[in-house]
This record gives sequence, structure tokens and C-alpha cells, in this order.
Amino acid sequence: MENEVVKVWFDNGRIFIKTAAGEERSHPLSWFPKLQKASKAVLNNFTLSPFGIHWEQLDEDLSFEGFFNYSK
Repeated sequence: MENEVVKVWFDNGRIFIKTAAGEERSHPLSWFPKLQKASKAVLNNFTLSPFGIHWEQLDEDLSFEGFFNYSK
């Protein structure tokens, strides 16, 4: 993957990703109602693939491509 994501975290109502190259991107959780309503424990229970983030408990997926193609 061109933008290998090595870290995902949540802060101040936003979801952040960080690439192996050190680039950080974020989106407001308000764009994703399932994520916005989820507890911290559920938010932090995700898996990464080469293409995105998956929350099994929420049946929610975010693509890494979206972090690089859409802005605040």
C-alpha cells in the first residue's frame, strides 16, 4: 500500500490515522454516526487491513483512501 497506516486513534471527537511516512490525517466522528455513538472500548476494538479499518461489533468500515481524498 502506498500510504501504509501504522496508527489509529481518537481524540476530541475525531478519528486520526498516521502513516509509516509520518503523515497524519483525520475526520470528525460526526461523519460516522455508528462511530460517534460507540463507547471508547468499542471504538478501540478494530482491525486494520491494507485498505482500511473495520469494526466487527459495529459492522462499520472506513477506507484509508477516504482519509486522503476527502478533507475537513
